[in-house]
Amino acid sequence: MKIRNYWNLRDWGADIWERANRPKRVAIAVTSIILVGLLPFAGASFLATPIAAYDAVLVYPVGIFVLMALGLNIVVGKSGMLDLGYVAFFAIGAYTMAIMGTTTGLNTWEIMPFGIGFAMLAGVILGLPTLRLRGDYLAIVTLGFGEIVRLVLLNSSWSKGPNGIANVPMPPDIGPLEFKLDDQKVFFWVVILMILLTIWMIRRLSVRRPGRAWEAIRQDEDAAELMGIATLKYKIWSFTLGAAVGGAAGVLYASKNLFIAPEMFTLNVSILILSCVVFGGIGNIWGVIVGATILGYLPDRIRFISDARLLVFGLVLVVVMNFRPDGLLPRKKREKAIVKKGVNA
Repeated sequence: MKIRNYWNLRDWGADIWERANRPKRVAIAVTSIILVGLLPFAGASFLATPIAAYDAVLVYPVGIFVLMALGLNIVVGKSGMLDLGYVAFFAIGAYTMAIMGTTTGLNTWEIMPFGIGFAMLAGVILGLPTLRLRGDYLAIVTLGFGEIVRLVLLNSSWSKGPNGIANVPMPPDIGPLEFKLDDQKVFFWVVILMILLTIWMIRRLSVRRPGRAWEAIRQDEDAAELMGIATLKYKIWSFTLGAAVGGAAGVLYASKNLFIAPEMFTLNVSILILSCVVFGGIGNIWGVIVGATILGYLPDRIRFISDARLLVFGLVLVVVMNFRPDGLLPRKKREKAIVKKGVNA
């Protein structure tokens, strides 16, 4: 009964949003952003993590996981393509920041376009020959791509091999806001800004031709192609935009961590980000955010039980996915919208 009432409450909240006019929606959105921005000041509450600094946990893994999950959701949730090598784009962005930051005089914000651009280029290079594949075959190819990038970084002299790259510069101060290792509130606010920009991009594209094409491809690629949709083009769009978000997350992560090495970009990261998308609700922006927040925060919150926390973490996933197989906040049903369009047509 409690679970049913909870979901009724969730639907009631969604109904309030749908019925609200534009000023009310703006007020709700601004209030929510302010509340999220104040989260770093809640470190003295029950939200505090037992070992790691609370504000640092909010940046990584929570904030970065949310950003990466939103990027992967473009590929998996919007277009229906299974990508198991998403960590490769994260690594490309991080190494771009590390190499350019330690060898040039450019700062984080000047390097950011390069990190995003190289990740997008990698997405195009991978997508052109492989996106004709589907299902498990595509998953295997992307998995291999992620491992290839990691092994190249592990065995190359320009990436310092297994030793990694140290002394990655922090971002320059933004007016009175200073980036500090012992106080990472500003890092968190920058990640929040990146998340908001990503949400804005996804929502704008979702209601335009690319979004409609992705939806058609996700439902039935053969039917979409027969209807005249250039499926390969829009799949590359999806892959490239997802890669761009992953590259941006990598640049921010390297600037925050000050050190990167190949073992930070293993297959486990890709699987965990994919778990965030599935756990929250494939294709639903807000579900993905909730899923990434929980899966990023929970392991650090229960770190006091040592290795047993992994068992608890796994049990939570199993229990929730049994009760909510479509995720915590699944995609909205589109039958009403389809019927309405059919009537209007």
